[in-house]
Amino acid sequence: MAKETVEVMVEGGKATAAPPLGPALGPMGVNIGEVVAKINDQTKAFAGMKVPVKVIIDKDTKSFEIEIGTPPTSQLLKKEAGIEKGSGNPLEDKVADVLIEQIIKIAKMKETALLGKTLKDKINEVVGTCNSMGILVEGKPAMDATKEINEGKFDEEIRTEKTELSAEEKAKLEEEKKKLAAEIEQRRTEFETKAKTIMTQMEGQEKGKIKAKLKEAGIPDAMIKELLPAEVVAADGKPAEGADGKPAEGAAAPAAEAEKPAAEKK
Repeated sequence: MAKETVEVMVEGGKATAAPPLGPALGPMGVNIGEVVAKINDQTKAFAGMKVPVKVIIDKDTKSFEIEIGTPPTSQLLKKEAGIEKGSGNPLEDKVADVLIEQIIKIAKMKETALLGKTLKDKINEVVGTCNSMGILVEGKPAMDATKEINEGKFDEEIRTEKTELSAEEKAKLEEEKKKLAAEIEQRRTEFETKAKTIMTQMEGQEKGKIKAKLKEAGIPDAMIKELLPAEVVAADGKPAEGADGKPAEGAAAPAAEAEKPAAEKK
């Protein structure tokens, strides 16, 4: 019994007969509309996300099976938390909060892809991803939430595989997300003010020394690169250093080099 597999990425619940799915299925002789409908039914929970799909076709009978993969855990977390991206500084900046029910939901969606033997193990894997993305769990840093999970605080929710949130819980999480965003913006403003004060006080000094002082003051690396622009040529005629201490991109040649006749530069 000859079988052939078509593998595609589709948007959850929105597969169509258009490319890439339709043209790939056309030569197989299957009912494309039926395949599309089944894919959409099985991927509707992943609305807004790209989902890996396998269509396994029996070339003799034209029957088919569908295997639905799952988006990465990080994508599922972003959907549950209602954010576009994780934190650029997850140790300090928390971008959202999720409840244990949402973690259970993701662990069940990724059940066959996660390594843990039990549902609790898989839940801890998802919480680990929260840690790297700057997402709180039950209002706490992910590491603290892991401790509570292991101590049994959420055993009842895990036993009953509770995955639904009330409207009140959803509203509360949305307010928490706004509060976290405001805190991030306030910290950014404070860092920016501190950094500009240091840069003004050290104006004219070597970029490396300024950068070291900024780091000593706790200014995040991303902000240092943003606020410490590279000059084209330093006062001593040497190529200026960027925030990373390396020659700035596009920096002009030292004055002595620039003055050399064209023939000597070749």
